[in-house]
Amino acid sequence: MRVDIVTIFPEFFSVLDVSLLGRARARGVLEVVVHDLRDFTHDRHRTVDDTPYGGGAGMVMRPEPWGEALDAVLEGDAGDPPPLVVFPTPAGRIFTQAIARDLSRERRLVFACGRYEGIDERVVRYAAAGARGAERGLGDYVLTGCEVAAMAMIEAAGRLVPGVLGNPLSLAEESHEEGLLEYPSYTKPASWRGLDVPGVLLSGDHGAIAAWRREQQLERTRRVRPDLIADAAAEASASAP
Repeated sequence: MRVDIVTIFPEFFSVLDVSLLGRARARGVLEVVVHDLRDFTHDRHRTVDDTPYGGGAGMVMRPEPWGEALDAVLEGDAGDPPPLVVFPTPAGRIFTQAIARDLSRERRLVFACGRYEGIDERVVRYAAAGARGAERGLGDYVLTGCEVAAMAMIEAAGRLVPGVLGNPLSLAEESHEEGLLEYPSYTKPASWRGLDVPGVLLSGDHGAIAAWRREQQLERTRRVRPDLIADAAAEASASAP
């Protein structure tokens, strides 16, 4: 997979050189290229924003540098399907594990990192016409810029790309993979500061361990994210004959 990132803060993404994604990049499993949006401006101040039409607080990112940046990033790409251009935004569809898995199957992703009051809406429409565009948000809150959201999405999708994780089986029982949260995990020592590991995990009874872990998933999900239980029930009801 190749990931292109367009941003006014390219140094933000230096963190991609460390940990699992850094090793994946070194092995050629994942290619990441960061582009500075200001390189596509033509004035002395390298201006990327202006006041919004209709009035209001804040500034809006201008379409001209974004258009040139996307043209340059997508130039010569004859892939089928075309690259997916992701616009991180709190106004987009909420990013989920299922969406991360869909992104991990893409041949090429382009992340357009907006700032201020966002990117001129025409850029989103232009990207959708020339390639494929998608607006995605991390949750019901607002960040100062889209770099943090893009980084989260890249890591969530990138770790699912075959060859990135050393042990792909570790993906099977993670939170949200089956619509439930992950069960709690323990390691040595068996007793620590008066707190003991649940006895079933020390029993060697794999059937009992599997049942305990499943019950822990259900209990944690009911307690922390009851909406996931409701969603699963609704899906089951809708698919019933």
